[in-house]
Amino acid sequence: MHDANTVRRIVKSSRITSDDVVVEIGPGLGSLTLGLLEVASHVTAVEIDEVLAGQLPQTIADHAPGQAAHFDLVVADAMKVTELPGPEPTALVANLPYNVSVPVLLTFFERFPSIRTGLVMVQSEVAHRLAAGPGSKTYGIPSVKAAWYAEMRLAGSVGRNVFWPMPNVESSLVAWTRREAPGDEDLRLRTFAVADAAFAQRRKTMRAALSVLAGSGPAAEEALVAAGISPQARGEQLTVEDFAHLAAHLTPV
Repeated sequence: MHDANTVRRIVKSSRITSDDVVVEIGPGLGSLTLGLLEVASHVTAVEIDEVLAGQLPQTIADHAPGQAAHFDLVVADAMKVTELPGPEPTALVANLPYNVSVPVLLTFFERFPSIRTGLVMVQSEVAHRLAAGPGSKTYGIPSVKAAWYAEMRLAGSVGRNVFWPMPNVESSLVAWTRREAPGDEDLRLRTFAVADAAFAQRRKTMRAALSVLAGSGPAAEEALVAAGISPQARGEQLTVEDFAHLAAHLTPV
């Protein structure tokens, strides 16, 4: 990303303040990193590419020397990061790699509960899935799992011309605010398993979709009725709270 106006727009749309500790995933050449350092109290960048990571400290030294003490760099695969240096992150702002954007985002939601807000740029199709609500054609597994952690909202689109090289896909911004989870870690795992089963074949009723997970159709129907959900409902009609309530009544085989 090489457009300064887009960088400023992302930083502004993220709503970070001078009190925030920001984690950035995939900083690349550091254009967004510099924009974040202008506002946040601290920025920790996670970069898997050793060559790009090797250039970042010099980029900071050349363009933001006064902020060098407020910057940390972690050279690692974001999916494998379990702890970060410096103060606890309060926000995540990043241009996420398209092929791993959803798993990376969900992983950081899970591992770093101190992250309360943020914004990511992802492929437009993915952005709409993350922010979709029940009843939408784009509502699915990413929507449910993201909603477990946060209130997601679309925050605009980004043109291809701000990137070099220019990608073959459209990009959009997704912002969020952390919400209280519907349950504990055990219920989260069970809820996600139910959501995975519900959307494995979208056209199936919940009774049919959960028959394997529950052990049989009647067992699935019993759990659905106990949770106050029609056995004929489909996954795309249920909120994350519905899935959690159902998971609490379902005993997987």
